[in-house]
Amino acid sequence: MQIKKPAGVILAGGQSSRMGVARKALLELKGRSLIAHVIDRLQAGLEPLLISCESKTNELEGFGLPLVADLMPGFRGPLMGLYSALQYLADKGQNNGLVLCPCDAPFIPANFIQILLEAAQGETKPVVVISYQEELQPTFSLWHNDHLPVIKQAVVNQGMGGLKQVLASLPYAVVDWAATEPPPFYNVNTPAELKTAAAWLDHPMA
Repeated sequence: MQIKKPAGVILAGGQSSRMGVARKALLELKGRSLIAHVIDRLQAGLEPLLISCESKTNELEGFGLPLVADLMPGFRGPLMGLYSALQYLADKGQNNGLVLCPCDAPFIPANFIQILLEAAQGETKPVVVISYQEELQPTFSLWHNDHLPVIKQAVVNQGMGGLKQVLASLPYAVVDWAATEPPPFYNVNTPAELKTAAAWLDHPMA
C-alpha cells in the first residue's frame, strides 16, 4: 500500500549571524540559492511543502510555495517554526505528518522522507528524529498534528525555542543514519562551509 505523502516545512527564519547575512536561505551555492537546492530534494515527496519564516517576506515568494509566518513576533527558534506550520496544517484539516528540514542542507538523501515514514509506523505516532554520527539532528525529523498541543504549550506557555527541549515531553524514535560523504545532513552556517559544500557539488562522493 502506498503511504500518503506528508506535508513538509523548510525552516528559513533563523538568524544568520555566522554567515553575516540576513537571509541565509537565499545565499548562492553553485548558481542557485541554498533553499532551491533543498526544495529540489524534498518537493516530490511532500504535499504541501511550506516555507517557515519569522514574517512573510517578498524575498521568499518567488519559490511558489506557501509561506508560514511565525505565530508570535521576534526570533524564537525552530520550535516556533514547527508550531506555526503544524497549526497552519491543523487549520486546513491536514494531518498526514509534517517533515521538518532546514533551508541550508543541500545534501538531503533521496530516501530521507521514506525512511522517516517507515520509522513512524505502528500504533503510536512518535516524532522521528535523525541521528548522524551519534548526534541527534532534530531539524531533520517527522512530526504529527497529535503533537501540536504539547508543542503549543512549550512555545506559548513555557517560552521554549529548541526542538530538543520538547522531545522530552513526546514519544520519539531515532533513526541512525550511516556516514557518507558528503555528509547527508550537512548544514551551511559559515562562508567556509559554503565553499566546502560547493566543492562537494563539484566532486560528489557516494
